[in-house]
Amino acid sequence: MKCAIDEAKRSGIDIPVGCVVVCDGKIVARTHNMREKNNDITAHAEILAIREAAKIKNNWRLADCSLYVTLEPCPMCTWSILNSRIREVYFGSYDLKYGAMGSKINLLELSDFKAKVFGGIMEDECNKLLKDYFLRLRK
Repeated sequence: MKCAIDEAKRSGIDIPVGCVVVCDGKIVARTHNMREKNNDITAHAEILAIREAAKIKNNWRLADCSLYVTLEPCPMCTWSILNSRIREVYFGSYDLKYGAMGSKINLLELSDFKAKVFGGIMEDECNKLLKDYFLRLRK
């Protein structure tokens, strides 16, 4: 999660969300939100990391991988995670507005594939990133 937090800090003008994909104990992808930077609504950290990992592994099935992200995935990202067959998801902050792994809705209930999900990992640090970002925006 520490690597995902470091990635989130690189988000610049975007909401600070960082993501790391780990396969066989090694980081194969690491990225952060780039919606604003790329003018791309799908450029969430999770989507970008899944794309990068799939490219590196030359396979869209990432069943031997785990994903670490600083914010609970939204519905778009959750469905991508489930479809890529990522086996474990670790997230920091709970997203009570858009979280799709249990906070707002639980898309795991609709999927035949059941990833293991662990929330609240380094939650205070992840919450601080978001809080500081939105305080800066309001000034």
